[in-house]
Amino acid sequence: MLTDRIEKQILLKAPLKRVWRALSDAKEFGEWFGIKFDAPFVPGAILQGVIVGTKVNAEVAKGQKEYEGLSFEIKIEQMQPERLFSFRWHPGAVEPGYDYSSEPTTLVVFTLEKVPDGVQLTVTETGFDQLPLARRAKAFTANEGGWTIVIKLIEEYLAKNP
Repeated sequence: MLTDRIEKQILLKAPLKRVWRALSDAKEFGEWFGIKFDAPFVPGAILQGVIVGTKVNAEVAKGQKEYEGLSFEIKIEQMQPERLFSFRWHPGAVEPGYDYSSEPTTLVVFTLEKVPDGVQLTVTETGFDQLPLARRAKAFTANEGGWTIVIKLIEEYLAKNP
């Protein structure tokens, strides 16, 4: 079993430009992901995010409720328009009062590929093997399930906001 890499794919029936905007615009990303960011996405930027709950799925928003108001940080790595968007973060960083800053981050990469029926979105998160042993399995398991939900959220968001 792979423990260092999570990969999820979904076919989005939306134009490439639209999918890119939903991913690369911090406000739009926040609406479907459930996070409010303090600045726009720019390569090299370190942003503070606060969990507010997704606006596209009431059931998922209910699940995010216990983490509402929790803040965390992401560092934007790459933005290749209509092709690739990536950031680093501390996965599963939900323990109040715990300082994650000395821990390694994982890399989240969204890759877009235009296909006949729309856009193939691939989300990959790597770097779990670098995390402290005490947190590794829990962070991996949470994100394995989390990314399955998240790719459905962007699909739902695009369907409601063409």
